[in-house]
Amino acid sequence: MGEKISMREKVGFSLGDSAANFIFQTIMLLQLSFYTDSFGISAAAAGWLFLVARLWGAIFDPVMGVIADRTNTRWGKFRPWILWTALPFGIIGFLAFTTPNFGPSGKLIYAYITYILLLSVYSANNIPYAALSGVITGDMVERTSLSSVRFIFVTLATIAIQGFALPMVNHYGQGDSAKGYQITMGIFCALAVLFFIITFLTTKERIKPDPQQRTSLKQDISDLLKNRPWVIMFLVFVLMFVFLAIRNSILLYFFKYYLDEHSMLSFLEGLNNGLFGLIEKVGLIGQSADIAGNAFSIINIFSQLAAILGIFLSKPLAARFGKRDVFKTALIFSVITAALFIFIAPGAIMITLLLQLLFNFFWGVSMPLPWAMMADVADYSEWKNNRRATAIVFAGIIIGLKVGLAIGGALAGSLLSIYGYVANAVQTPHALMGIRLTTSIYPAIFMGLGIAVLYFYRINKSTEFKMQDELAERRKSYAQK
Repeated sequence: MGEKISMREKVGFSLGDSAANFIFQTIMLLQLSFYTDSFGISAAAAGWLFLVARLWGAIFDPVMGVIADRTNTRWGKFRPWILWTALPFGIIGFLAFTTPNFGPSGKLIYAYITYILLLSVYSANNIPYAALSGVITGDMVERTSLSSVRFIFVTLATIAIQGFALPMVNHYGQGDSAKGYQITMGIFCALAVLFFIITFLTTKERIKPDPQQRTSLKQDISDLLKNRPWVIMFLVFVLMFVFLAIRNSILLYFFKYYLDEHSMLSFLEGLNNGLFGLIEKVGLIGQSADIAGNAFSIINIFSQLAAILGIFLSKPLAARFGKRDVFKTALIFSVITAALFIFIAPGAIMITLLLQLLFNFFWGVSMPLPWAMMADVADYSEWKNNRRATAIVFAGIIIGLKVGLAIGGALAGSLLSIYGYVANAVQTPHALMGIRLTTSIYPAIFMGLGIAVLYFYRINKSTEFKMQDELAERRKSYAQK
């Protein structure tokens, strides 16, 4: 069995993903809206930007994985990168949400430069961070526990972005959303720098490759391509993040342009009465309030609390039934609730809340599991090939994430354009139908394919513990050399 991990280290490690998610959640949920409605570029241009920049991120990921696996310092292989990239991450994140006083062409060039730099520093930080989760412990139960704590903190960061970012934009912008985004993201980026430093200071790398292992990039890639669980998880990540990129990018448009503003106001006023006037006191209702944005934020706060409940259940469910089976089942229920958004009427705010609660609860159950499964895939490669290359395994799967984000982001922007979306205007019935379909049915198709692929993943509960025990014996033997 692996070494038990203190809660201090679990929290310290988890703060690193909170930091990354201040950017990642903004990219997923708000960046398309920021580019079209605040920064001032078209939906089609934003879609192409997402495709080009995110594909670049996918190309850079394996390079970063190779570099990280070959990094050797007194702090380990992966922790130093979290420290080295902390400040650049914060600065570039701030610049990516700054709107320069340029013309249309200048703005587009600025967007390409800052977004590509942002995804590059994200890779340089996140590939080593993801690999770190595979070398903190080899204990399968502790690994799931670590992932569960991690995703509680991810969800708290998600609440911060989904629940408070838009009200902060409105507060600091005072009618100038571009200024509001700049100040808001400046605050979150400063917190990210602090959290990354805490992660570096509180974590320890315990699992190390056999000191007799020869470094060979050719062998690393060969092992990767022959690793069937890796290939399957790569495809699952592609399809899962196409789903997330499409749905999350369009969800704010669903609130802003499709749902009825009077119904959202009634919802906020009812909530205000139940909370003794708190909603009014913080400025979420009133003459200058962004009703759609505030309803979106409040519903997301509630739904992320449901996600935390799902995360708490993830560990015991995975311990009983195995990570693979729980992950697959939770995804099935998530995609069903997401697809049901197509039936929501404009005034059905409570139905919107209910479906979003259900979606995030089931998604919360699923959230920690693919990342813990990634560590299992790295173990599988070591188990089968007697060689360990943690970072390149994680990098390879995160390529799937980036490719999914690229395809999903491009599709989201392109679908808006195809259906005739016009920024900050009353939308045609055709454009509204496009927003509805792109929030529900279109992304559900991709996630359905991902679930189908997952049926071919063969690392079940018994295989997990067989790998754990055999690898523990091997590591003891070469630790004594």
